Amino acid sequence: MIDHLDHLVLTTSHEAECIRFYTDVLGMQLESFIGGTPPVERRAFKFGHQKINLHLKGHEFEPKAHTPVPGALDLCFMASVPLDHVITRLQTMGVPIVEGPVMRTGATGKIRSVYLRDPDLNLIEISEPASD
Repeated sequence: MIDHLDHLVLTTSHEAECIRFYTDVLGMQLESFIGGTPPVERRAFKFGHQKINLHLKGHEFEPKAHTPVPGALDLCFMASVPLDHVITRLQTMGVPIVEGPVMRTGATGKIRSVYLRDPDLNLIEISEPASD
């Protein structure tokens, strides 16, 4: 019945820092679009065939999660480049790695991952498929 994830919503208390992290650090594209009733300008981070819609704490769009809070997400992204390149980029940008690289199990098999935090302290896992 379900084929894939289209988008998810991230609630932030630190809009500018959040935009910088997801665009400059992770390389996602910032998109502005008109949505909702009444129509208002919204923002999202696009990557691959998915996106992350952005809500500002206290100014969420309806309908929303029952209790939207910053820092409640634990997200895993598959990298489009080798994980060692990701690690170098994070180090260059001064983004601390919380853990890793470590071996984990992803949706389709073994993965090699590093963990970091975004400005709202969401846990971000960046991974590559692991060779057996």
